[in-house]
Amino acid sequence: MSLDRTKVAIEPKTHEAYEKAVTEVGCSVAKLDSSVGALIWTDYSNPQGLADCINDNPQLEFVQLPFAGVDAFQDVIRLPLRFACAKGSYREPVAEHALMLAMALGRVLPERIRTKTWGRKHADSLYDASVLIVGAGGITEELIKQLAAFRCKITVVRNRDLPLSGADRVLLIDQLDSALPEADWVFLACSLTEQTMGLLNISRFKRMKPTAYLVNVARGAVIETMDLVKALNEGLIAGAGVDVTEPEPLPDGHPLWDAKNIIITPHTADTNAQVIRLFSLRIAENLAAYQGKGDWVGLVDPELGY
Repeated sequence: MSLDRTKVAIEPKTHEAYEKAVTEVGCSVAKLDSSVGALIWTDYSNPQGLADCINDNPQLEFVQLPFAGVDAFQDVIRLPLRFACAKGSYREPVAEHALMLAMALGRVLPERIRTKTWGRKHADSLYDASVLIVGAGGITEELIKQLAAFRCKITVVRNRDLPLSGADRVLLIDQLDSALPEADWVFLACSLTEQTMGLLNISRFKRMKPTAYLVNVARGAVIETMDLVKALNEGLIAGAGVDVTEPEPLPDGHPLWDAKNIIITPHTADTNAQVIRLFSLRIAENLAAYQGKGDWVGLVDPELGY
């Protein structure tokens, strides 16, 4: 059976929005067989299922992955075919969520929401603050735009020596320790790789200001969870807002729930409705590129792991 590059398979579950995106660029949704060269994979939690699909279908040329992070697919993306992910697709809602967590922490909302008394007056402002962002992808680009109104001094830590628009300073990740003591807010918006696993641990929390806040919209495992509990409870940092945890979902009764000055949201920086709409746009973009009618977006570099 000859390869038909207008045929696209969607596995393991499809959605009418995804199918519409396929047909809008002149392709058709098909059952995965030896005539299909493009696969839209929709299940982040099943990397082995994707590996099996690829092994059973050596004719595949292109696989579109569903989320920005591809840490679950590290073994799969080393296979010799083109992979794209959704990096950059969800940048606006995730950056918005990060900003919301930061502002809520600065106004001590974890304390104010729970209290039953008038209490202390306290507020930390983002205006003219020193902000450190780890990661230099689409979320960081969007967050820098949002922070522009606050006149923040922004330092970005990344793993490549390249400038980033809107950042006052760009450092390499091995310079993180020197940047942490200066930051009023630390945002984690990086991919989860061997390099970033457990990046924020007790030794780095001790380098931060006791008045500094931490926001994590990356992956839970970028932080050593019990070290974060210790840092909060011992006042090493002023507070933390996390949309991702390790483990995830965070079990009932876990010590992080009771840590001081913590806001935990259940991985809702981008909701299902947002993901479906924005992932559909990415499907259309990359299927157009697959047909030679546009540029690829969000290609995965197997060496970098994102």
